[in-house]
Amino acid sequence: MATYLVTGANRGIGYEYCRQLQQRGDRAIAVCRQPSDELKALGIRIESGVDITDDASVANLAQRLQGTTLDVLINNAGILHRVTLDDLDFASIRQQFEVNAIGPLRVTKALLPNLSNGSKVALMTSRMGSIADNTSGGSYGYRMSKVALSMAGKSLAHDLKPRGIAVAILHPGLVETRMTGFTKSGITPTEAVKGLLACIDALTLENSGTFWHSNGEVLPW
Repeated sequence: MATYLVTGANRGIGYEYCRQLQQRGDRAIAVCRQPSDELKALGIRIESGVDITDDASVANLAQRLQGTTLDVLINNAGILHRVTLDDLDFASIRQQFEVNAIGPLRVTKALLPNLSNGSKVALMTSRMGSIADNTSGGSYGYRMSKVALSMAGKSLAHDLKPRGIAVAILHPGLVETRMTGFTKSGITPTEAVKGLLACIDALTLENSGTFWHSNGEVLPW
C-alpha cells in the first residue's frame, strides 16, 4: 500500500484521485481548504484548513505530517479565471500565479522531508500552458501560471533526481468539472484520473520531467 497526498481534494479531479486511490487499495491523504461532504464520505484522512498560498498554513501542514512518509505527492490544487486582453485583471493574474505556480512549489518544498528515494511528485499543469500549442490566445493568467508551473516542474525534476525523486508534469485533458463549467465536450473525472494515475505509475527517474497528457501522449512545451 502506497501513501499519496493530494491537494485540492475537496472536489473534481482531486476528489476523484482520492476515490480511485482508495478503491485500488492505496492510502490517500486529502488536503483542502474546506472538505466537501463527498470527500468526508470516503472515510480517508483529511487535512483541511490548508491555504497553499500562505507560508504559515503550509508550514502547519508540514508539522501535522511530521513522521508520515509520502510515496507520491500530487499537487492538484488550482484555479481558472478567464482573463482577456480587453479585460486584463492583473489582480486575478497574480492570484492565479500564487495558486497555480507558486503554491505547488511551496507545498513541495515544505514536504520534502516526507519524501525519500523512490518517491514521486506530480504537478497538475495544463496543455493551455504549452507555448507551441497556443493557437487561440486569451486566458492570460491561467496560461501564464501554468507555463510557470511546468518550468518549476522541469527544474524540480533536475534538482530532485539526485535524491531519487521523480517528477511528472501532467495535463488531465478537458475534464467535466466545476472549473470548466462542466463542459459536455470533455472527458469525465473518472477517465481523466485513470489516465493520470497510469502516467504516475509509469514515472521513473529516466522519464522524470516529461510533460504528459493523461492519455499518455507527450505534449509540446
